[in-house]
Amino acid sequence: MQTQREVKKIVEALTKEKGLSKEIVIEALVEGLKTATKKKFGNNAKIEVKFDEETGDIEIYLFREVVDKVIDPNREIAFAEARELSPTVSIGDMIGEKINLQDLGRIAAQILKQVFSQRLRSAEKQLIYDEFKHKLGEIVTGYVHRFSKRDVILNLGKAEALLPEEEQIPTEKYHRGDRLKALVIEVYRHKEPQIVVSRSHPAFIKKLFEKEVPEIQEGLVKIVSIAREPGSRTKIAVTSTDPNIDPVGACVGVRGSRISAVLHEIRGEKIDVVLYDKDPAKFVYNALSPAECSKVIVDSPNKTLEVIVPDDQLSLAIGRKGENVRLASKLVGWRIDILSETQYLRRQDPEFLKLLKVTGLSDEVAGFLYEAGIKDLKTLSETPAEKIAQLTKLSLEEAKSLLEKIK
Repeated sequence: MQTQREVKKIVEALTKEKGLSKEIVIEALVEGLKTATKKKFGNNAKIEVKFDEETGDIEIYLFREVVDKVIDPNREIAFAEARELSPTVSIGDMIGEKINLQDLGRIAAQILKQVFSQRLRSAEKQLIYDEFKHKLGEIVTGYVHRFSKRDVILNLGKAEALLPEEEQIPTEKYHRGDRLKALVIEVYRHKEPQIVVSRSHPAFIKKLFEKEVPEIQEGLVKIVSIAREPGSRTKIAVTSTDPNIDPVGACVGVRGSRISAVLHEIRGEKIDVVLYDKDPAKFVYNALSPAECSKVIVDSPNKTLEVIVPDDQLSLAIGRKGENVRLASKLVGWRIDILSETQYLRRQDPEFLKLLKVTGLSDEVAGFLYEAGIKDLKTLSETPAEKIAQLTKLSLEEAKSLLEKIK
């Protein structure tokens, strides 16, 4: 068993090392001493433990009831024996006998160590849980510690965090020792406190901007909405509560200094910072950046925006695999249909609309026919399948099937 002076040093050392309060460490020690003492005197024994923080003195007492005839010697003491300890004692009184710490024995010492360690581990887990549950939705920094299949385990110092495969940026490759920032998205208790973090969540981008842009921290610039495809592109809409502040400029920074810091953290993912407008028609002009728009037709009941762009801007407005228009739609919160100016003009022709409706052809394929002078169903039905295939890039079989459908 440890001496009292050693016990005091252990309590002080554990308080610093584990970051636990002295009260928690002492409570764990007292609980361990009680359990160890009961191992010697039985689980029914009434034990009290006192620990003096100043001196490190430990006092253990076994309390027994004074009786005429002893049945349970761990809970009862004979009247004659009790009188030797206290001459004024009476039947029915409880009398405490001091137990020497060194007399508990080796087995009790092992139990003390085991219970003490268990209680400390439990307290440490609770401390970690309490600390990180308040960081939900905040950014933490850690190092890649190890891998569990395709999941990444980050070392946060006091705790570990799980970066699941689905919360990773798809284009990133991680290596042991890499320093990463991530957003805390879940904290729960099981056997161990489980901290789940994300680098792909849209709110991760929001928090990165909040850290880099003082105007956001002060409430002068607000992030209204974010649309993100992790590893590829993010669109972020901002506004200002102060007319003298340019919200887009504040987020980008002088010579791009602020947005560069965010881009560095997400390793090159493109970011478009655009100006928010409560008018969806004006908002979509900004949201489709870097493409330019010619006209916007608003369908409020269906929350749909028909956007007309110059012919040479169509592919830019749609983006690679539809990414630009898809992100703009998420950002604005409305469905967006994009047409080139040529496509829009064609759709003003009722015969062309009928051609689209009856044939089920795409706007692009029907456009090839239209440009070749085949602008109505009658003309199309009289055109040979070979010519239709040549004009539209349809297969001959598809062209023949189209003619059958028209007839």
